[in-house]
Amino acid sequence: MSEETGGENLELTDFAQEAAGAPPPAEPGENAVTGEGPAAAAMEPEPEQDSDDDDAPRLASDLEAVFNVPVNIAAVLGGTNMEVSDLLKLNEGDVVELDRKVGEAIDIFVNNRLVARGEVVLVEDRLGVTMTEIIKGE
Repeated sequence: MSEETGGENLELTDFAQEAAGAPPPAEPGENAVTGEGPAAAAMEPEPEQDSDDDDAPRLASDLEAVFNVPVNIAAVLGGTNMEVSDLLKLNEGDVVELDRKVGEAIDIFVNNRLVARGEVVLVEDRLGVTMTEIIKGE
């Protein structure tokens, strides 16, 4: 953003740099470091940075920063669509038919993203899920 003062356009950032003792910004075509020449001629090529090698083995310690991040996990048996009027008519003991067949894998979501499919299992007196298929992300 610039303000017009005395017929001259001044950048607000120019004031901030001068107040901080920073040199004024380089003019177009001028090297920002030396204030000379055309900038393109004075620029040196940047050294190549090490890129992540896709073939390098990934370790669990690479993810250590996210180990304590909580996630929401949901195992969905199935679903159905119904009108609100039908929903309001439901009573205790009514059966709602789902879109899955007996023995069909259920969907496992992590933070509302499908990550796996599995089977319902009984663990002592609680329900659990055995993952039978991991869904690869895009």
